This record gives sequence, C-alpha cells and structure tokens, in this order.
Amino acid sequence: MCGIIGYIGPKPVVPILIDGLRRLEYRGYDSAGIAVVRNGAIELRRSAGKLAKLEEAIQAEPIDGDFGLGHTRWATHGRPTEENAHPHRDCSGRLVVVHNGIIENYLELKQELVREGHVFVTETDTEVVAHLVERESRNGGPLEDAVRRSLKRMRGMYALVLLSADDPHKLVAARNGPPLVVGLGEGEYFVASDIPAILAHTRDVVFLADEEMAVVTPAGVAFSRFDGSPLDRKPQRVAWDPIQAEKAGYKHFMLKEIHEQPTAVRDTVLGRVSLETGRVFLHEINLTDEELAAVEKVIVLACGTSWHAGLVGKFLIEELAHVPVEVDYGSEYRYRNPVIDERSLAVVITQSGETADTLAALREAKRKGARSVAVCNVVGSMATREADGTIYTHAGPEIGVASTKAFTSQLVALYLLALNLAQARKTLQPEEARSHLEALLGLPQVLAWTLKASSGVEEIARSFYQHRDFLYLGRGINYPIALEGALKLKEISYIHAEGYPAGEMKHGPIALIDEDLPVVAIAPRDHVFEKMLGNIQEVKARGGSVIAVTNGGDAGIRDLLNPATDFLISLPTVHHLLAPAVFVLPLQLLAYHIAVRRGADVDQPRNLAKSVTVE
Repeated sequence: MCGIIGYIGPKPVVPILIDGLRRLEYRGYDSAGIAVVRNGAIELRRSAGKLAKLEEAIQAEPIDGDFGLGHTRWATHGRPTEENAHPHRDCSGRLVVVHNGIIENYLELKQELVREGHVFVTETDTEVVAHLVERESRNGGPLEDAVRRSLKRMRGMYALVLLSADDPHKLVAARNGPPLVVGLGEGEYFVASDIPAILAHTRDVVFLADEEMAVVTPAGVAFSRFDGSPLDRKPQRVAWDPIQAEKAGYKHFMLKEIHEQPTAVRDTVLGRVSLETGRVFLHEINLTDEELAAVEKVIVLACGTSWHAGLVGKFLIEELAHVPVEVDYGSEYRYRNPVIDERSLAVVITQSGETADTLAALREAKRKGARSVAVCNVVGSMATREADGTIYTHAGPEIGVASTKAFTSQLVALYLLALNLAQARKTLQPEEARSHLEALLGLPQVLAWTLKASSGVEEIARSFYQHRDFLYLGRGINYPIALEGALKLKEISYIHAEGYPAGEMKHGPIALIDEDLPVVAIAPRDHVFEKMLGNIQEVKARGGSVIAVTNGGDAGIRDLLNPATDFLISLPTVHHLLAPAVFVLPLQLLAYHIAVRRGADVDQPRNLAKSVTVE
C-alpha cells in the first residue's frame, strides 16, 4: 500500500530517500524509516507518525551512506509504532528489508524460524522476510540467490527491496502483486513503489511484473524471473513533467488537480477524434471493428471512484452502441461464478493500473475467454500489460488520494470507447458521431466555465461543514455522480453521506429528511428535470435544506428554494451525456472546502491509500 524508495549512485543518499518518501506521502502511511550502508555497516532511523518525525530523528542523530532504502508504512500486521516501522533487520543487523503487501503464511514461518533460534523484535509479517533471507544467506552466494530461495517459502502478495552490508552496493527488488518500478538515471539507479518518488531524477523506468526481480548495482540493473532466468527489459519514457507533481501555488494537491481537469480532459481527447470523418481512433485497444461488432455484452470492472465512472460508462455504451452492459465491483467479481465468455468485452478501469481487486477481476474475465480493455492513467502498469488493449487517460500524476481529474478523464475515455463501439456496430451515423465529437472537444472550455461558476461553493461549505450527514440525489446518467459526490465527502471530511437514485427516495431515505439533513440535488435540464423538481419539493415539504445543482438558468427551480436555508449552483449548458463530467466539479469542490473547514488532511485522508495494491 505504502511507499518504497531505494537509491544507488554518486549523490548523497539520505536527501534522495527523504525526498522520495515525501513524494509518496499521498499514498497514506503511519510510520516511516530509512536504512543506509556506510563503511560496511547499516545505519537505521525510524519513527511513528508523519515524515517530519523521521526528519527530526535524523537531525538529532545524523547519518550518511553510500546507498540505501526507505519506506512509509501503513499498518497491516502490528501497531503503527517506531518498533514496527520499516526497514526491518535480521538477527545480525547486517541485512534489512522494506515490504509492501502481506505475507500470508508469516506466522507459520515465524514459528519455524523461532524454533531455529531466530529472535524477533516486532509484530510484523515483514520481519519474517529478513530472517528467511538471513537463513538462506548462510549457504553462501550473492544476496539475490538467498532472496530467490526465500521467495519459494512465502505465500502472499508483496513488493520487497533488500540490501545487505555483506553484499555491498546492491539492492534486490522482487514483485508479486504490489507495484515496483526501477528508474534508470545517468550513473544512478532507483527502485520505488510509484513514479512520483523518482520523477525528479529520471523519466526512464521499468515496471516489474509479477514474479520478477531486479538486481540494482552501480554498474546497472539485471532483470530476471523468480526462477533466475534472465529478462531483457526495455525502459519506458514517462511523459509526466516533474513540475506536474508539485502544488504549483495551490494549498493542496486536490485543489490543484480539480483545476487541472480541463487540461486532463483535453489531453485525453486530442489525437483520437476526427471531426472531418466523424470517427474515433483508439488503436491501442488492439481490437478490430469486426471484433468489436461481435461483442454481445460488456462487463465493466472497477473499484471506488472508478466504479462510479463505470456506471456512467454503462449509460454511454448502451445509448450509443446498443450493447448491454454490466458494472461489477472488482472486489466481488472473482468470488462468484460470473457469466462471461469470448463474446464478452471486459473493461477494467483503474487509475494506477495496479489495483489488486481489479487485476484479479481482469484475470478471471480473461480466464473465461473474454477480450479485455484497460482504462488506465499509468503507462506500463500491470493492467495495461495484462489487458488485450488499453485506453490511456492523460491526466498526468494524481497525488491527492481522493480522485478528481482521473475520474473525469475516465469518463471521457469511456465516451470515446462507446463511440468507437458505435461506429464498429454501425449504430451511429458519421453526422451523429460528429455532434458528439464536437461536444467532447468543447468540454474543456465548459469545465473551465464550470470552475468559475462554482466560485460560491466555499460559501456553501461555510454553512454546512458542521453537519454530520448528507444525502445526494441524482437520476439517470447523473445518479453515479450522486454516488461520487457522497464518496468524496466521506473520503476527505469524514462526514457520513449517501448517494441515491432520486426516484428511490420515497422507498426509504425520505424517512431521514429533516432540518438537520442537507440534500444535494443534481438537476440538469434533461428529460427527467421535472422529476427532480418533484424530489426537491418532497425534501422542502419535510424541512430539509437543499443544495441544488442545475444548468441552463434557474427558472423553475429557484422558486422552490428558501434563500435563508438553500443554495443554488448554476452551471453551463452541456450535452446531456457529458453532464456527469460537468456536475461532478462543484461536488468535488464542496467536499474539498468542507474538509478544509473541518481541519481534515485533504490530500492524505486517514485510513486511505492512493493505490489499493493488496486485497
């Protein structure tokens, strides 16, 4: 779940490790530590809490080294204490390891090692790895051989990086589940759990696949499989600019990324459409028009915010391509016996491309014969390598844990996929398609206008930030936006919120409505606008406060509201299929401003991690 950084090169190692960990803070963590090797000995500094505590420990007892590694931990086994923080040592103190993931059989291995005389000092599963490799190192040979022998005994999902004072100037990295990336610089080399940790130093990276290892030395990097067979891995060039990962004057990454959505959407569309022909070009999905025309069912697989994007995608694909669509939670999919075959198309949506549950669902769909496409933001990630094809979103690095610009980019990617399916199945004529493409190309400007039109959201937050519950209502293609708005509020402000299809309000949630329950009503001027007005009237009849979000003017809706208790957000007019991408922006801002007023950690909300890379 958390952050890993390793470095070998000519520069001072400690500043690089600390900077890398700082750039990984968005992943979520509760303790941190580094280990460096100098003059044949390992120096270790660890602390519970935020990275600033670790920096204080290093200032109190300075260390330096020739090479080293660092880690930010989110507790799975053992409390978030300094003792349980990574890196972990073996009995000799000559070997250390950092680890993301879970060693499922750690207790069995620990009992075995204790019987052999190994002394454990932490409650973690990770310490088992250090002692296993210590035992295997007694047989001689390089560190990577001892690691390979140890891996044969371990069950679970893990990303490991180890160093040993007895095998100097070497880092050994192994992946089976959580992501690891190797960075290739000018005479220097890096290992990290995510790209931002090393982006200031190099853009040339290699993503390890499952059951792959990397041995990093000052002379270069050797890649191999767990069985020792060598691999020829070519680096990929990351297009992200390091400046994109900085706050650029914004108070929080989340606010910066909300305002980057016009650019992210524009970059996801450009180069993929032709107004002249009315066609969409998605060559990277690796499916011909004939193969797409043969699809009888689409299954969308995702988690969290990406699942909400998938729900919007269902409306887009069914309306434009006339193909039935199911949307499933990646975390539930493989635990039943899903009906899917070679006539099905599995669409997996994952910002990182490393979400464990979504990857497991992808593998289950492929096992049953389905073709697959990944909607993903990270080039070379696991989902993009395992799916038959990919639609890359071009959102750039998203640092805030609560997804914003990745979500709107996913909506656009799914719109492009729906249009591509429609043109392959001939359910949309070129002239009709051209109107959709014009709307897509105009969307960045509409989003920019929307951000300006949402300037009053901070005032709304001031009125409602002390409430404990919220209800979000939407209909049709905007019902998923009610879910997403509620999720954003829950994630970063810790307020209980529910999203509901507005037509279901009378089937239960209406019992909750009173003067203490704000209701966010998503009411674009579409074919169900009058129905939403009816829902707003039902809320007002029971004393509830309303935050109404509409477009195309306020006629018909302002008269229902009480200026003393209610608010109206009026947005630009947009094509009804693009309304979700527009209406989600003020909901993101509402969650953001409420969280700021409540003093919450907006970019790193408690208990959450950016990439959920373990089950």
